[in-house]
Amino acid sequence: MLSSYRQIFASPGTLAFSSTGFVSRLPISMTGIGIVTMLSQLRGSYGVAGLVSACLAISAAVLGPQVSRLVDRHGQRRIIVPAMAITVVAVTGLLLCARLEAPDWTLFVFAAGMGVMPSTGAMVRARWAHLYREDTGKLHTAYSFEAVVDEVCFIVGPILSIGLATSVFPEAGVLLAGIFLAVGVLLFAGQRSTEPPIHPAARQEGGSVILNRGLQVLIVTFVATGAIFGSVEVVTVAFAEAQGHKSISSVILALWALGSCLAGVVFGTLKLTGSMAVRFLGGVLFMAVSMVPLLLVAHAVHGIGGLVAVGAALLIAGIAISPTLITAMALVERLVPASQLTEGMTWTTTGLALGVAVGSSAAGWVVDASGAAAGYWVPLAAGLLGVVAALAGLGRLRAGLAAAPGAETAVRGAERTVDAER
Repeated sequence: MLSSYRQIFASPGTLAFSSTGFVSRLPISMTGIGIVTMLSQLRGSYGVAGLVSACLAISAAVLGPQVSRLVDRHGQRRIIVPAMAITVVAVTGLLLCARLEAPDWTLFVFAAGMGVMPSTGAMVRARWAHLYREDTGKLHTAYSFEAVVDEVCFIVGPILSIGLATSVFPEAGVLLAGIFLAVGVLLFAGQRSTEPPIHPAARQEGGSVILNRGLQVLIVTFVATGAIFGSVEVVTVAFAEAQGHKSISSVILALWALGSCLAGVVFGTLKLTGSMAVRFLGGVLFMAVSMVPLLLVAHAVHGIGGLVAVGAALLIAGIAISPTLITAMALVERLVPASQLTEGMTWTTTGLALGVAVGSSAAGWVVDASGAAAGYWVPLAAGLLGVVAALAGLGRLRAGLAAAPGAETAVRGAERTVDAER
């Protein structure tokens, strides 16, 4: 198993850009939950906290793809450093407004400004694609590794963000996220030897990659998937608080990410067959079904036992996450032109961000109105909508793969050779 991952780091500079990409991605897992934890303590309302977090997600959904489009046209280093600087200024403003009890509208202004945070996860994957575009076996392993890195971020990030906010001071989690962003982006931008060259077509491309019909399916489905992520985070924090152990929510959410992390490690070494489109649908279906046990145990068990049961349910539910996201990234790489790959990958995370906005906001209102356990109806409903979207768009995904010359056949052939190459 480990030999598969060692092979992808044989190229010089790969470890450096992947590790610095990890640091710069940590804020993604820290800011949303950090804002919820911070404002729920300082303002005493999950509704306001969820809306501010949703504002950040919506802003990222609008501005993130535009930043990535500029990256495709002008190069990573020239764009991500200014974008990071703007984000850090917005983080500083948000923290000051929260501490000084400024009017609520100021929180939304600075949260919106944080939406220009660069999508270094997409840029890391663009570097892997540049290195291994002709070796889809290694590219599958590289995408799997980055999915694991994402999940490690979502294990470590919430623990740091919630833990610091509840034990040191409420703003500590968001503050640390800003520090990680500044340091991580500067280090990542310094890895110039592995930066993908600007594709000649990137400057000539007039339309956005959002017009790709297959990509539209992924985005719509990921809106529902993001609603699962956003609502589970908010509801789990509220559920843990209702049981008298709010700080444990970070550990519970880490179990969810751990399940995904372990699944991603295994998935990266598998010999895969069949259509990627069908595989994607299967992953979305598993995510939806896995919300049922979570809802049941939250209503049936209370106290510390309820927290243990919710943690166990989330650990199992996490198994579907990484394989689904890995498959989605592989689909994007096949569906969109190489000159627009960063933008294409960012659009999928934009779908997630929009979903997080809807999910966190809806969950916050449900929790305030009906209690924490009732909030778990939100991710279940979101999961079912995701299944409907993926099933309805299955034909578009298949058509998009068929339109890419030899794409599906090449992927299958390369995947069959993965074990042999090890």
